[in-house]
Parts: sequence; C-alpha cells; structure tokens
Amino acid sequence: MTTPRRVAIVGGNRIPYCRAHTAYSELGNEQMMTAAMRGLVDRFALTGQRLGDVALGAVMTHPNDWNLARESTLGSGLSPETPAFDIRRACGTSLESVILIANKIALGQIDAGIAGGVDTISGTPILYDEDYRRLLLESSRARKTSERLKSFLKVRPRHFKPVVPGVVEPRTGLSMGQSCEVMAKEWQISRQAQDELALASHERLALAYDAGFYEDLVSPFEGVSEDNTLRRSTTMDKLAALKPVFDRDNGTLTAGNSTPLTDGAGCVLLASEEWARERGLPIQAYLAHVEVAAVDFVGGEGLLMAPAYAVSRMLDKAGLGLQDFDRYEIHEAFAAQVLCTLAAWESEDFCRNRLERDAPLGSVDRDRMNIHGGSIAAGHPFGATGARIVATLAKDLSATDAQRGLVSVCTGGGMGVTAILESA
Repeated sequence: MTTPRRVAIVGGNRIPYCRAHTAYSELGNEQMMTAAMRGLVDRFALTGQRLGDVALGAVMTHPNDWNLARESTLGSGLSPETPAFDIRRACGTSLESVILIANKIALGQIDAGIAGGVDTISGTPILYDEDYRRLLLESSRARKTSERLKSFLKVRPRHFKPVVPGVVEPRTGLSMGQSCEVMAKEWQISRQAQDELALASHERLALAYDAGFYEDLVSPFEGVSEDNTLRRSTTMDKLAALKPVFDRDNGTLTAGNSTPLTDGAGCVLLASEEWARERGLPIQAYLAHVEVAAVDFVGGEGLLMAPAYAVSRMLDKAGLGLQDFDRYEIHEAFAAQVLCTLAAWESEDFCRNRLERDAPLGSVDRDRMNIHGGSIAAGHPFGATGARIVATLAKDLSATDAQRGLVSVCTGGGMGVTAILESA
C-alpha cells in the first residue's frame, strides 16, 4: 500500500466579503467564485496550467449554478483541461472541499488542485406558490390554445406572492439563530460574553487589515478592498444597545453578536510538496488531520455542537491535547455557538457523558483564537468560510513561530468539520 503524501497548502485568495444586498447585489455565485479563483491563479502564476482537479461549492444556489465549479474554472485563467466538480456540506462546504482535494493529493491521484466555495444571499432565487408552478406545467403540456387558456383561468392573485427560501431546519422548523438561542440558554451563555467576543472579532480584523496581513489574501473586487461587514467603530455600548433577534423577549443573540447575511467567495491552492517546489511556490502549511461529525439535534443535542465531538475524536487520532495548539480558528456563526463549544470542552459532565472522556478537554487560550478576526466581523458566505479560515491560518503559520493550528466549523444539519494544520 502506498504511503500517503503530505499535503501542502500553498496559499489562498478571496474577494472581500460583503453584506447581502450591498456591493455584490447584482452578481451571482459564478461571477464571485471566478473572481476569487482568478486572483489565486494570478498570484501563483497558474495561467494556462492544468491542475488535477477543482472542488467548489455553494449552499444557496440558483438554477444557473448547475455546473458552478466547472464554469468558474473555465473563467479563472487555468487551462480549460482542468476538471472541476461541485460539492455541498452546508457551512462546512469549502473546508470539506479542501479535504476532498487533499485526499486526492495524499493518495497520488493528483498533484495539485484548488478547493473553495461561494455564496450569495443577494442572488437567492425567488420561488412561487406550488399550485402556480403546477398550473404553469399544466399549461406547458397543453396541445391546444383552449387547453392552455383553461389553465391560466385557474390563476389567482395569491399565486403571485413570492416565497423567499430560508435557512430553516426542516426537522425542527427552527433557523440556526433560533437553535443557537436554545443552546445559549442551555449553557447559560451571557449576553455580555457574546458581545465581548463580537467586539474582539471586529477589533482584530481591523488590526489585521491595518497591518497589511490580508494584502496577499484578498483581491479587491467591484470597488471593495476590505470586508464591508467590518464595523471599525463598534463598541460594547453600541453592541449592548441592540435588541435580540431570534427570541425578542428572552433572547441574547443580536445582529451584533451573530454573523451577518453575506455574499463572497474564497479558494485555496493545495499541492504535493514536489509539485510546489518544482515551480518555486511557497509551502505555507500542511494539512495534517481532519474529522467530521454529526449530532442528533432532533433528539436534544444542540444544532451547532457537532464540532465539540469532531475535535475530541480528531485529537485522539492525532495524539494531541486541546492545549497543544498555537492558534485556534473557530468559526463564529454566532458568538454564543463559540462560547457553547468552549464551555462544553471545559465541562466534566459533557466530556464524560457525551464525549466519553475521562477528563475535560480543558480551556482554550483566547489570545490565540481568531487572532486576525472571525466570521462575525468578516462575514459568513456559507460556502466560502472554510476557505477563508484555512487560507488565514496557513499564512499565519508561515509568517510566525506558530507550529500548529486547529480549525473548527459548525454547519447546518447538526454537523461539524474540523482540521489540524501544521507549519511547513
């Protein structure tokens, strides 16, 4: 059996993330994904080169996105002989795409590939009443004008009321925010703690931009050069003044301590060590371990708690403890979600009865967590967040003395995708 090859992370690129219905309101997934990939291709001089494969995905898709990965690849500047395929794992989509491309490289099936994702809330397709759809189909099947007219005579004003798709769990009828409110109450996460984490996210992202950290990670696009979700002037007082969104009477989750609806795209170049070195390309980090998990959120576990389980299993396989990391990149779907996960790892009861561990995993050093800003500040285009995190962490590991970083992403459907990166 062939020994798996080490998988190198050469680097990443994304376009600035923007609040829905702002700078990218007239653009679709393909246009944003193509722009992010073109920036990556230009940065690493890949124009005209044929890569082994490309894995891209989106959560909120339009019918026009039926071949998103391939079309984006064709527009990226890569050789048109580069194959591509679409994937989807809710908010873990682009981290899962990294895993899939990495597995192909590790097994020797390909030498290099691009992984990434995109999402547009602005371009979400508008649907119409199911009865109206049936009438339109009935009319299209009609062979005579009289039959077609008969179908249209059944149309009523109510049929023209649009239905906007929502991110709601079909089995519970709850949105992610409503589900996270339940988690926050269960874990007794305070409003102040959530607002403090949100403020740190904005402050750290602003500092990172000002220090030039994102200059070779973000390609300006449509006149935007930094994430317009960033609130440089926010304060604890401003955050405290916001009203709860998901439970207006007794809730603690607000627009300020939750990720905004966001448009954006990002991608990462992965390769074997030999492929990168032959072309004089940098190796910023290595993808060392990965793990996915799912929880029974219908049966009572928190919808966004799966990363707590995935990280526990991954640490066991890697022979590491939770404190054996210089960096922690934990996706901030909601400040409460991050705080629930951290509390779970510190809980003796949770670790013993849920994770089946003899002792708690322990605490995370907050000074090492999301040090360049998190999803609350940067935004969260569902399919693109994993690529942003991997690219950010890989660069951090290459630019500092940090040796190892943990990635944790929660997703809809009660799943979690996690990874460990090591410095080159």
